Amino acid sequence: MTPFKLSLTAALVGSALLLAGCGEKQQATTPAKAEQRALTEADALAFLAETETKLVQLYKESNRAEWIYANFITEDTASLAADVNEKLTVEMVNLASAAAKFDQVALSADSRRKLDKLKLALTLPAPQDAAKTAEMAKIVAELGGMYGKGKYCKADGSCLSLGEMSAIMASSRDYDEQLEMWQGWREISKPMRPLYSRLIELTNEGARELGYADTGAMWRSKYDMPADDFAKELDRVWGQVKPLYESLHCHVRSKLSAHYGADKVALDKPIPAHLLGNMWAQSWGNIYDLVAPQDADPGYDVTELLAKHNYDEIKMVKGAEAFFTSLGFAPLPETFYQRSLFTKPRDRDVECHASAWDLDAKDDLRIKMCIQRTGEEFSVIHHELGHNFYQRAYKDQPVYYQESANDGFHEAIGDTIALSVTPDYLQQIGLLDKVPDESKDIGLLLKMAMDKIAFVPFGLLVDQWRWQVFNGQITPEQYNQSWWQLREKYQGVAAPIARTEADFDPGAKYHVPGNVPYTRYFLAHILQFQFHKALCDIAGNEGAVHRCSIYNSKEAGSNLNQMLEMGSSQPWQQALEVVTGKPEMDATAILDYFAPLQAYLDEQNKGLQCGW
Repeated sequence: MTPFKLSLTAALVGSALLLAGCGEKQQATTPAKAEQRALTEADALAFLAETETKLVQLYKESNRAEWIYANFITEDTASLAADVNEKLTVEMVNLASAAAKFDQVALSADSRRKLDKLKLALTLPAPQDAAKTAEMAKIVAELGGMYGKGKYCKADGSCLSLGEMSAIMASSRDYDEQLEMWQGWREISKPMRPLYSRLIELTNEGARELGYADTGAMWRSKYDMPADDFAKELDRVWGQVKPLYESLHCHVRSKLSAHYGADKVALDKPIPAHLLGNMWAQSWGNIYDLVAPQDADPGYDVTELLAKHNYDEIKMVKGAEAFFTSLGFAPLPETFYQRSLFTKPRDRDVECHASAWDLDAKDDLRIKMCIQRTGEEFSVIHHELGHNFYQRAYKDQPVYYQESANDGFHEAIGDTIALSVTPDYLQQIGLLDKVPDESKDIGLLLKMAMDKIAFVPFGLLVDQWRWQVFNGQITPEQYNQSWWQLREKYQGVAAPIARTEADFDPGAKYHVPGNVPYTRYFLAHILQFQFHKALCDIAGNEGAVHRCSIYNSKEAGSNLNQMLEMGSSQPWQQALEVVTGKPEMDATAILDYFAPLQAYLDEQNKGLQCGW
């Protein structure tokens, strides 16, 4: 999960937007003063210095309140956390407006970058008009409530939550039962449509007031290149991955057709979206049993190995920490072990979803997990500590830059580390006696591809749809039709039943009504393999890249740390170049990683008509 820190890229929307007009009132009381003289670079420097001091304190207060709430869930802690975050949000709304006043002042590149970070902090910029701001806050809250309270109630009166429906989607192999779940969940999003359409109008007005063409252009402006160029860059990288995805799609479709029948899964058409084991068909690992190779057994089970070697939760964390110290990173502070949550308490409610925390932007690092003693959780711990070591690496940067190089980097670093949890690594740390030969790898690679490669086009299309909604290319009358056109174009999946504009299927995915940008997940899925291959090359790996672990490589650790220390102080392209040697994203590392799987899929797909 993305590390928890209320950084400048956090989604600053919600009920506190109601108070955004405070900034307007403050400005309105002193118009004469603003007209007395033009703003100067000295004014900007003073503003940035004062703002930095304010932000450090605000973040610390908010992080502590959120930590207490996540670890002691009560009405009181929820209220306290909401109060603190309301205070932070109001400040950020005001600061973004104030930063925009320096747009025409000649400044150093560093000062301009800091001011841009402030301006771009708002995911949904609100209009200056207080009534419209209040309306927007109400809509945001309503959309969030519709999703959060969503459930599907059957004719017999029994109701299912999203979690319960997702579990059925993951395990059921009954076509009609999966269709019922798929269709039932999408009833919750129908009432969102008019609210969402109005939200787009309001936030676009706010974006234009900050100097952006629309909110989508503002989102793309966070990536250190012209907004339209960034969109083209994403399509270029997708083009590199597309052949592997199409091979995977072809193989999975043929297996689904064999299971359900060609009348339900045609061998020359998109896959019905409800059959891929996931409510949104974004990852397919849950149906691995339907497509697994005959010789799919990897030859070991990490969960069994952990039990055999008496790994409890703390030993699992210590083991993951040892991975980083083997690269040359300093050990975590003792407070990490004193203050983190590793196991689910018996006496209170906690938020168990794994997350990494940096409470004071210095050394108060923690993770929050209800650790299960499984192989999957062992990898997740490596991932979460990747966030913590990143957070500590950039702690000496100004608060404006205490975040990853772009919003995809943090998640990519965590996943990069997890890619090094290989059989070779398990042998080096004494968990595995003998590394299985490479004939055992196809099952592991196929399982990974069904999660990571299957996700890539979905990671791209969510914001492709949203950007076109923001710029008016997709009108409210085309919301659903355009959504499914993009899903067929990129994913090769189709709605299993007829859909109309009475439906609002994008709203059935949390990030749309929740207004969370999605491109970061696409970036993370590309970058993790690029980082992994580059670090393996630095470490001197001569074998297959999917078998490489950078464990014990001080050289790889040094390059990685150099990039992490930069935070977001430089364009992400420069950070990327530190590790990979070039400033462009390159998905050929994915093709190298999955090369054995590609050969296997080519063999399996002989005689099949691939594509859709």
